[in-house]
Amino acid sequence: MNIDGLSLFPLVKELDAALTGGRIEKIYQPDKLTVVLHIRVPGKTVKLFISANPQSPTIHISSFSGENPAAPPGFCMLLRKHLEDGRIAEIAQHSLDRIVRIDLDVRDESGAITTKSLIFELMGKHSNLVFTHNGIIIDALKRVGLAVNRHRQILPGRQYVLPPGQERLNTLRIPMEEFMATLLSRQDLTLIKAIFGTATGLGPVSVKEICWRANVAPDTPVAGLEPRDIDRIQQQWSSIAASVQTGILRPTVVIDKDSRLLAMACFLLTHLAVYRTKEFSSMNAAAEWVHMTTGPKQQPSGIEALRKPVITEISKLQRKRAVLEEELAEADTAETFRIYADILMAHGHHIRVEPRHPQPENVTLPNLYDPGLQPVIIPIDPLRSGIGNAQKYYARYNKLKRAQQSIRGQLGQLEADISYLESIQVSLDAASSQKEANEIRQELISAGYIARPAKKSRPDTPSAPLTVKAGDGTIILIGRNNRQNDLLTFKIAQPHDLWFHTKDIPGSHVVLRTDSNDPSPQTVLLASRLAAYFSKARYSANVPVDHTRKRYVKKPNGAKPGFVIYDHQTTLFVTPSESEIKSLLH
Repeated sequence: MNIDGLSLFPLVKELDAALTGGRIEKIYQPDKLTVVLHIRVPGKTVKLFISANPQSPTIHISSFSGENPAAPPGFCMLLRKHLEDGRIAEIAQHSLDRIVRIDLDVRDESGAITTKSLIFELMGKHSNLVFTHNGIIIDALKRVGLAVNRHRQILPGRQYVLPPGQERLNTLRIPMEEFMATLLSRQDLTLIKAIFGTATGLGPVSVKEICWRANVAPDTPVAGLEPRDIDRIQQQWSSIAASVQTGILRPTVVIDKDSRLLAMACFLLTHLAVYRTKEFSSMNAAAEWVHMTTGPKQQPSGIEALRKPVITEISKLQRKRAVLEEELAEADTAETFRIYADILMAHGHHIRVEPRHPQPENVTLPNLYDPGLQPVIIPIDPLRSGIGNAQKYYARYNKLKRAQQSIRGQLGQLEADISYLESIQVSLDAASSQKEANEIRQELISAGYIARPAKKSRPDTPSAPLTVKAGDGTIILIGRNNRQNDLLTFKIAQPHDLWFHTKDIPGSHVVLRTDSNDPSPQTVLLASRLAAYFSKARYSANVPVDHTRKRYVKKPNGAKPGFVIYDHQTTLFVTPSESEIKSLLH
């Protein structure tokens, strides 16, 4: 979440108003950097989502909490032990910095009420969630030892120390004249560096907006500011500060054409007006939208462990394919050996074996297969007669001809195995739930690529294909692993539905519901782009995608999961758009 302390201020106020007094019902840790608190407030339970992901740290009330691992991590168990059934006493921001403190009233072992705190630091790669009591660290999401930071360790039993940089001014609490006087004293700096060094809570986005509204370049030297520049800076900063303090906000998110997050603020960002701007009713709504749309997607646990044997097996098969292709290239020379043999049979009587005298290692004979009988040089074994050499070439010819058929068969099987494993890779990339990850694991076990666990686990409820609704209301279904692909194509799809798949590229089966009607060209193109996106060619352009009626799709006897054959297809060339697909999926 690209947010500075100034815009974090109203978000924290929203969280404090909504959650103070709420009781902690459950605590979950979907991944190693995320904690979700289920908080009971009057009439409902809400989820406070806290993520210290370095690319997108965030805190907001969320309708989505992700899937939880079967065994909770140690930090989660620690929080459950100390905080479940506790009540939120206050949610506050430290100064105007990117530090949020959640105070919780809990009962200690003696039954007395005590206050413990979760301190969330939203600081990029240094983001962390620290659990403290009376200023002493109990534990943290990310422990920071002496080898990592000599000045500030985050370890159990240590005194909690605020991050450096606390000497800067909180511009919402001091008179504007004091702020401007301190700013103008930094004569040796540019305006943007002087503001950063003076005020806490102002990030690059806010500073550039103030400068833009004041019509002063951010790199202007402080010493070169004219009185009218100073007046405009003070006026524009006072206007933004007043809107934040009074709660008259316009929560805004700015994204580029590829849906990449550019900025987030609690006020309009006029210096980014050329880009797409989205306004929200609250800072929490903006923060949740940013996380769901542009934040890192949580992968089910164990995905990387499944990916490793697949990649290893593909590499092994590719090396074997290279060896077989070399052998096939040699086998393709078989016809030359037959020609040599025929020529030696016709002229072999000219070649005699003279053990006592050295013989040449090749002979020059007329080529029977050349219209002009041009001579050809044939390597021979000087210890064999002409007929003996011909028989040797015939034997080699027959061996290579047999090898051709065998090698081509092996290469065909290798290509099928590589294609199958690449389809598993696509499934791993598309997996969004633990059920789907477990289904892929079971498929790899059944195929013999990973060992079957000694302990039997309870079977999961089968996962369902992904459902997307097109703009005209048409339903498009997407299989995200081979089990779902087979289920979708042969159990769910109707004969008249349109079936999509990337041409000769591993990918998902996609079905466009037609209800016996012909879908619009726009919807067919959308389904084609979805098929391209959920394939190995996700980031390619002009991806060939076949579509046909489902009745023309068949599964050969004994075929691997997800493998089909089809005919009556039409091929479209499409380029998947990640921003379009993400907007459909959310």
